[in-house]
Amino acid sequence: MEDLKQALSGVGGVTRSLSLAEDAAEKIREMILLERLAPGTALPERDLAEALGVSRTPMREAIKLLANDGLVDYTASRRPFVADPSLEEICDYLRVQGALEALAGELACINTTDAQLHGIDILNREIVERADGDKMMSFNRDMAFHNAIVLASGNAALIETHGRYNARLWRARFMSSQRTVSRASTTQEHSRIVQALLARDEAGASQALKKHLKTAETNIAEAIFERALKSGK
Repeated sequence: MEDLKQALSGVGGVTRSLSLAEDAAEKIREMILLERLAPGTALPERDLAEALGVSRTPMREAIKLLANDGLVDYTASRRPFVADPSLEEICDYLRVQGALEALAGELACINTTDAQLHGIDILNREIVERADGDKMMSFNRDMAFHNAIVLASGNAALIETHGRYNARLWRARFMSSQRTVSRASTTQEHSRIVQALLARDEAGASQALKKHLKTAETNIAEAIFERALKSGK
């Protein structure tokens, strides 16, 4: 409980909008990604609601949203805590995600406009130019790049399925994106993806995206191992 109070200290309230639950969920999601709330941390509604300046009803809904995304789990007595999926679970999802993004790359080469492809190229340039900026902003740009490719597929079923898997992989992909030792190879892989898309090379785009998600799988495994070493587990 003391760890939770320390993590929540100075967080500040959520921004008021049409959905307090979504605002609260976004704030907690960021704290989970940045590991201010570590895997396994209990998430008592009352303490969270008080820290974020909302009532318990929207906080309860926020926790449900995060549970749907796989970032929060429940004990047998329905007490929420930060999820800690196994590497095997994460890799299972990543392999499906890799197949989805590979298909999206193929379809984007066929279905999308030159303007959309140019937009994907611009997103990638921004990722490279601002690689040393704020962690969350850098990660959000990376996810925007991948989501733009999926949207460019023009396939509604693929877009919906990818969104569900991506929500569950949010934290894992954040971990992958933060490994500076692999940043050069990630940049090269992004470049290959963009080149294939601009050339409308279906096979090349598919292969490049599969390779990129395989690299993410390796990065996540190494990040989990490094974290275990630090914690002495």
